[in-house]
Amino acid sequence: MKVNPWTLGLATVGLVSLPASVQAEEKPSAVMTALSSTTISGYVDTSAQWDIGTGNAFVPGFIYNAGKQDGFNLDKVKVRIEKPLDETQWSAGYRADLLFGPDANVFGTTSTGLNTSDFAIQQAYVVLRAPVMNGLDFKVGVFDSIIGYESHDSVNNPNWTRSYGTTIEPHTHTGVLATYQATDWLGIAVGIANTFGPTINGRANPPKAESYKTYMASVALTAPESTGFLKGSTVYGGVVNGFNQGAQPSPTGTNGFVGGQQTSWYVGATLATPLTAVKIGASFDYARAGSTTDLSGGPPGIPLGSTHQEAVAGYASFQATEKLSLHARGEYFWQSGALASALASSAFATTPIGRPISSLPSKVFACTGTVQYDLWKNVLSRLEIRWDHAANGQAAYGGDVGSATPVPSKKNSVLVAANVVYKF
Repeated sequence: MKVNPWTLGLATVGLVSLPASVQAEEKPSAVMTALSSTTISGYVDTSAQWDIGTGNAFVPGFIYNAGKQDGFNLDKVKVRIEKPLDETQWSAGYRADLLFGPDANVFGTTSTGLNTSDFAIQQAYVVLRAPVMNGLDFKVGVFDSIIGYESHDSVNNPNWTRSYGTTIEPHTHTGVLATYQATDWLGIAVGIANTFGPTINGRANPPKAESYKTYMASVALTAPESTGFLKGSTVYGGVVNGFNQGAQPSPTGTNGFVGGQQTSWYVGATLATPLTAVKIGASFDYARAGSTTDLSGGPPGIPLGSTHQEAVAGYASFQATEKLSLHARGEYFWQSGALASALASSAFATTPIGRPISSLPSKVFACTGTVQYDLWKNVLSRLEIRWDHAANGQAAYGGDVGSATPVPSKKNSVLVAANVVYKF
């Protein structure tokens, strides 16, 4: 029995199945053999969001929130093409994570600097293993940041909306990352990249020297079986230091703050409890930028000097049944007064009528509750409610979205959201 090359090619990458007799007859070419372990996966992420009350000109400034108020949304489509490492000593593979949709613009990795195409590369790297002791793995290309409690993929998080810690962390680098699992309980990662910011192939020169690079390191500790109910609990710490071309991206999508060296420190933990259905977690982020300049009002800009942002969060999850789980997050965010004032300035806030403006006051308290019920196969479905409170005593949210010069009108923002994701 003969099969056309197209069908055989699909079968080679696992997209269709062939009878055993056909598999015995057809001898794959060298190219097909190279593709035989490649996998394709991903998800389609959709949501519906309602912000209670009137006035959405200013919305809470956590990442991926602007533009989703009071309507239905396509958040993101992700396609992953991957050949993972195998068990051989000199193993090699690759991964390409491609993003499509509005969230791709926020991710902002495009090398052109124009984040309006609804397309971004989340990761694209070659992975190599060298037989050094337990095995030393290298990622070469574009890879996720090594710090952070939450993922930019909402399907991997306990809540749909992201934390303020995730908002202020670096999320993508172009460079080389080495990881080593020293023991079952100790993992280490060190890396070097072009810049702190996400722009693929971005450079720190100018204004830095050609040799100026971004450096990163992390340590992960995992509780062994001998620790009883704490088995599998993790404590993780990391630091990233380098030049950020856009230390704080403006809500309008341009680099409103530029020219800063930035250091981000992170520590987080996920702990098992005596109740196997209950897990708790905590995280702390500290980001400091030096010599930041506010360009939102146009050149030459306003020097802000050294600025900082900090975020602390606590997490709790309860697996009630096989399909039902409950998740809660409480967080507190604070930042330099000069940076908060610049974010709230009318020059910085200028935006086309009808588009919400992200607001990051000097102090914010937020609580999030999520109910997840996995009713359909391969589908994640959840309902979420979130409350953000401007804790600096000033109105930060609301405002007439139809006004050319909107003004914040309230200290509290409450949203209710439904999230449905199909994973393939």
